[in-house]
Amino acid sequence: MDNMRLDKYLTLTLGISRKDAKDILKNRLVKVNGTIIKDSDYKVKDFDEVTYKDEAIHYEENIYLMMNKPKGYVCSTDDKVNKTVFDLINDYNTKRLMIVGRLDIDTTGLLLITSDGSFVHKLTSPNKSIDKKYYVRCDKPFNDEDVVKFKEGTIIYIEKDEPYKCKSADLEILDDKCEAFITIHEGKFHQVKKMCASVGKGVLDLRRVKVGELELDYSLNEGCYRKLTDEELNIFKDVK
Repeated sequence: MDNMRLDKYLTLTLGISRKDAKDILKNRLVKVNGTIIKDSDYKVKDFDEVTYKDEAIHYEENIYLMMNKPKGYVCSTDDKVNKTVFDLINDYNTKRLMIVGRLDIDTTGLLLITSDGSFVHKLTSPNKSIDKKYYVRCDKPFNDEDVVKFKEGTIIYIEKDEPYKCKSADLEILDDKCEAFITIHEGKFHQVKKMCASVGKGVLDLRRVKVGELELDYSLNEGCYRKLTDEELNIFKDVK
């Protein structure tokens, strides 16, 4: 980031236009290291302290967030009907952010959000086969036959009602037979719900709990988020 123009710094951190950035500079609302700066060409260095209306603002080249997604929010940048997960984020410029693997409006749990396009591609490209683990509660109990069917690959219907054989998936039935962990190695539209439907079960509750080796932080309340730690980011370093 070293030597970034101040007006660009403001557009990226505040999510405003270059014109608006120049206007707030003219209005003496920006300080760098305690000094009012009006020059949009001013070069911001890595360790400069920048404030807007005396509140510190920070530019991060790459942002990596974990959210515990709640029900009722869609994974979209804009929706005319529903609230989006970006409505829950108030301390980052959401125009810079992208979702890594969407969740349905009624699905909760582990959602990754980033400003790094290569990270999105790394985790969502079909040829990467990143495991996704879900907790599911259904209206009917699972049985050993379902375990075999999931392992062999269930048939679901996707685009234009065309049949599709899923890759082998792991079904771990819990003590309450209506509950299970399901691990898939791909990511088709509504896949887990359709897989459950293929063995005669309706999904009542669905929560993503793991992506690759990254587990949901259960200390995060639904709707809350935090930055990924360096250790968590290293989980994906070997994904090519």
